Amino acid sequence: MLMLNIYCSPAADPADEISSVVVTPVEVTTTQIAPLSEYIELTAVSSYPRKSYIKAGINGYVQSVNASVGQHVSSGMLLFRLITKEARAIGNGINDLDPSLKFSGISSLRADQTGFVTVVNHQTGDYVQDGEPMAVITNQSSLIFLLDLPYELNGMIQMNKRVKITLPDGLQINGTIGNTLPSVDSLAQTKRLIIIVDDNAVIPEGLVAKVQLVKNFKPAAQTLPKSTVLANETEDKFWVMKLINDSTAIKIPVTKGISYGQRVEVISPIFSKNDRIIVVGNYGIPDTARVKIVKGFKP
Repeated sequence: MLMLNIYCSPAADPADEISSVVVTPVEVTTTQIAPLSEYIELTAVSSYPRKSYIKAGINGYVQSVNASVGQHVSSGMLLFRLITKEARAIGNGINDLDPSLKFSGISSLRADQTGFVTVVNHQTGDYVQDGEPMAVITNQSSLIFLLDLPYELNGMIQMNKRVKITLPDGLQINGTIGNTLPSVDSLAQTKRLIIIVDDNAVIPEGLVAKVQLVKNFKPAAQTLPKSTVLANETEDKFWVMKLINDSTAIKIPVTKGISYGQRVEVISPIFSKNDRIIVVGNYGIPDTARVKIVKGFKP
């Protein structure tokens, strides 16, 4: 008599299958409706267009110099004293002969505006001719920044009458976009904007600063933190992971809008204020994933 022993393995325990499902701890957030701007950052260069040129009024020698490069001067301050060749040769002899002549042969050159001395061309003892430049004074109140704007962004000027200028040391100053020069650089295709600075900041000429211009503005955008929005390798498809209950998240394709800082606009779909979107723990999880909320909004 042939006897067969058939071994049957025990049925798998459903509890073991459930325990093998990966549960990802996540943090969730909700959408916010708020104003959102998109910026473009350009460079601007400081300039002092108003300069005063101190010139000799006589032919003669420089008798004294009270100006030095970098010196701050006030309007009316004595900068140079010149003496004619004849006065230097004969001194006060003519006055000794006839005091009524009051001949000195000395010419005083004074600053005609408040500012900084940027150029000094002559020192004591130099011989100068009438009309020869002696010094250059930069008018402190004439500070502007020159910004070269690509012409294709010309439409942004109306949205950016007021701008913030960030200096290399982090200091920010306010400015107003004034006139634009009526010409375009033929090679770079940029037009030059003049930014008028609000206060009389002491800034060296030729300093390169950064200016942020508003490129796009949405007064009431549906926004999420940037970390909620995931993308494929070519960054042409975007999605978020939305919770459909307390333990399951699904993939929702989205259309991105503008972004700034840590916020990004989601144009579509429109989420409700109670929809929970994964903000931490969403990277690399499957289309439908088991999750556990460790932090965030719970209805």
